Amino acid sequence: MNAVEIEEAISNLVEHPFDASEFPYFFLEAFGNKETTLKRLRSGVSNKSDVGGVLQTNNIHIATCGLGEVAQTLALLKASPATARSKARFVLATDGDLFEAEDLSVDDAPVSCAYTDFPNHFGFFLPLAGITTVKQVRESSFDIRATSRLNKLYVELLKDNPDWGAAERRPDMNHFMARLIFSFFAEDTDIFSGSGAFTSAVETMSAKDSSNTHEVIGTLFRAMNTKAAGRASAGIPRWADQFPYVNGGLFSGSTEVPRFSRIARSYLLHIGGLDWKKINPDIFGSMIQAVADDDERGSLGMHYTSVPNILKVLNPLFLDDLREKLEEAGENPRMLLNLRKRMSKIRVFDPACGSGNFLVIAYKEMRAIEAEINRRREEADRRTDIPLTNSRGIELRDFPAEIARLALIIAEYQCDVLYRGQKEALQDFLPLDAQNWITCGNALRLDWLSICSPAGTGVKHHADDLFHTPLDQAQIEFENEGGETYICGNPPYVGSSKQSASQKSDVSHVFEVHTKTWRSLDLVACWFKKASDFLTHSEGSFAFVSTNSLCQGEQVPILWPLIFKNQQEIIFAHTSFKWSNLASHNAGVTVIIVGVGGKASSKKRIFSDAFDDLAGVRNVENINPYLVAGQNIIVDAISRAPDERGYMIRGNMPTDGGYLLLNSDEKDRLDESHSSASKFIRRFVGAQELINGLSRYCIWIEDSQLEAALDVPEIRNRIEGVRRIRLESSAASTRAYAPLAHKFRQIQGICRDNCIIVPRVSSENREFLPVDYFGANTIVGDRNFAVCDAPLWNIALIASRLHWVWIGAVCVRLEMRFSYSNTIGWNAFPVPFLTEKNKADLTRCAEEILLAREAHFPATIADLYEPNTMPSNLREAHERNDEVLERIYIGRRFKNDTERLENLFELYIRAVGVEKKSKKKKAEARA
Repeated sequence: MNAVEIEEAISNLVEHPFDASEFPYFFLEAFGNKETTLKRLRSGVSNKSDVGGVLQTNNIHIATCGLGEVAQTLALLKASPATARSKARFVLATDGDLFEAEDLSVDDAPVSCAYTDFPNHFGFFLPLAGITTVKQVRESSFDIRATSRLNKLYVELLKDNPDWGAAERRPDMNHFMARLIFSFFAEDTDIFSGSGAFTSAVETMSAKDSSNTHEVIGTLFRAMNTKAAGRASAGIPRWADQFPYVNGGLFSGSTEVPRFSRIARSYLLHIGGLDWKKINPDIFGSMIQAVADDDERGSLGMHYTSVPNILKVLNPLFLDDLREKLEEAGENPRMLLNLRKRMSKIRVFDPACGSGNFLVIAYKEMRAIEAEINRRREEADRRTDIPLTNSRGIELRDFPAEIARLALIIAEYQCDVLYRGQKEALQDFLPLDAQNWITCGNALRLDWLSICSPAGTGVKHHADDLFHTPLDQAQIEFENEGGETYICGNPPYVGSSKQSASQKSDVSHVFEVHTKTWRSLDLVACWFKKASDFLTHSEGSFAFVSTNSLCQGEQVPILWPLIFKNQQEIIFAHTSFKWSNLASHNAGVTVIIVGVGGKASSKKRIFSDAFDDLAGVRNVENINPYLVAGQNIIVDAISRAPDERGYMIRGNMPTDGGYLLLNSDEKDRLDESHSSASKFIRRFVGAQELINGLSRYCIWIEDSQLEAALDVPEIRNRIEGVRRIRLESSAASTRAYAPLAHKFRQIQGICRDNCIIVPRVSSENREFLPVDYFGANTIVGDRNFAVCDAPLWNIALIASRLHWVWIGAVCVRLEMRFSYSNTIGWNAFPVPFLTEKNKADLTRCAEEILLAREAHFPATIADLYEPNTMPSNLREAHERNDEVLERIYIGRRFKNDTERLENLFELYIRAVGVEKKSKKKKAEARA
């Protein structure tokens, strides 16, 4: 379950009469406990309570009680030996009137409220559902509740107004929702006179059967779009005349409202009853946009962008620098004034702004710094010098763009209330103006310089052709001259293989004039390139959230030389981490953050959530495109390693429909059915066979054996099956291999004596890469790489921690999983010169690793390399291997993975330099 679903379930629980005996089970069910779990608790099988309550091990101890006995019952639960013995994190007591709970694992304040109000504290209990972003959820509990209610209303309105759900009317529906959100906020924050004025007007003036609800709301919207002087002639009734003129584009245009059913009217009144003063615009926007998106509504509640994650982008991009300058200024009025003037000119630009999260948070953080400046200058009541329209954005879809504008308006008002007071905030708030400073359009086709010009005040945006130009939008000029421009955001990632035709066209549009190898780039690379080009005209820097593949493998040599060519470099980076959301047991997608600026930037930082003993931040001289401290270097794919290590090939691809592959039973039956069949059967090793120890075989027929093989009926039938599926293929290259149906589609090589096998894709959770050793005539599948007939010391290299960190840095990753490469991962892996003694020592290490595994037969690689249960003798064998190898590199063990990686890059750079000198000498000799 996700946070929204849990909140809905708890709210439904409160709406029913309190049942003391059933409450604990209903409560646990609301947090995703299955019926089988609840059944075991009801029967007493798993209920460990010693006070007559319900105790779920490792989770919660719940007890209901008589009226007025809540405090005593909670104390009893806390003192219970069973609570401690079962490691219950929470205790909860209620009598149906009062509700009290405590988290025993932290020092946070307990929950104490009326029973009917406990849904307001649902975030407190989310660890029960495996959701760990609890602190942020508690701070945004209102946004989750409001999103849930708005979603119900949205769905109900579309039921009764199906035409409003059609593509041509969807913008009208979304605009209507934006108007509602503003009205709910305005009635609870004194923007409208009287608390709850909007909801009260709808409830009072509309019929209970909802027959005229749409007319009442339409009239209210019309009033908000009509200036006071024109209301009489516009026929605005007296009951609507109390509402102020808002306009600013929010209420202009059609005031048509969808028709309401009784249920929809009830939902609207219930939403209006929420406390909209608690709205958090930096969170709410990303959640409410999911309401209007059919594809996203199914996962409503997962679309949460944590403020700490966004600050990982904004702080090192420019906010940290502003805070440092504030610290330097101290109480000096002139320095404080200069900083305030500088901030008033800063432009923050998000060219993939969605619902405006980055812009809202940047604005609020800047206002906090400005407020401190004003306090020190004894000008606390001063109006802000930071124009809201210095926050610019581009968003492809209309509703998120509208929500972004609305979120910024709400953020500005809340900041004014916080720093200047309610009276001053209200005085300057209405009427709204300059609404269209968030551009709705395709950011990859629009000219960013004309949307967020670095200098001057004028704005005139355009695209390369008429169809990509948002002609219906106003050009909102800046209020002041430009200073620095900071570009930020979380653009869509979309790997090359998953891009639509239009997205491929966009990538081509951005990159085709710069490189011929653009086709393998992720979509997010386009934002990096356009931002880099923008900064050749502007002072500032940019930082984007991205998939880590942009700084790994084949994309590095395509993208980063183009950025370096613009005289820019990486000024900060945040290594791989999970971009969290509100889904239980779902940590989100794995991302990196990369900040880029001009070469004048001297302070460069690498941030990490967990990087050995260096978790936190490191100041470094330079950050290379692999996000490693060191010189800028591109690791090139090479066809063969430059030393004596074995030649690594990709495995063989059957493309056989399964006809050439056999499990153990099929092999045995084939052997029994025909005495000569065994000579056509070989062991087959794919990735699953290697990692999970599965036994599999394949039919392997040399051309000279074909006639004899066809004498075996089962083999003849299987060959015919292969021929058939290849002929039916849509790929011409596969159809061409139908006449060779007795052979694998692609044969890369056969290991005659032995082979060392490495999976192409494997889990990053293992501390060492999976690698194994097989005997003669093993057929390696295409999910693996193989080093054929190579000395055993090659295993020592592949199984080392050094190789693990190299692969993790330079090869492509699938999410966080390692995707091995023979040309970059193995051939380019820097290895110092190995003496014969070195090779003998490494051979012995490899043998010890294999023998340690053998001692645990039939345990598989998957079993043996589970980090928490790895056998001690196997771990010791790997430790010895690392000790021997790392002493060959630097004469001692490396301190951590960071030092390993930096040393490998230094060694690679030296090797490349030696290779270049060698080639130069050879060329000179030939000349």
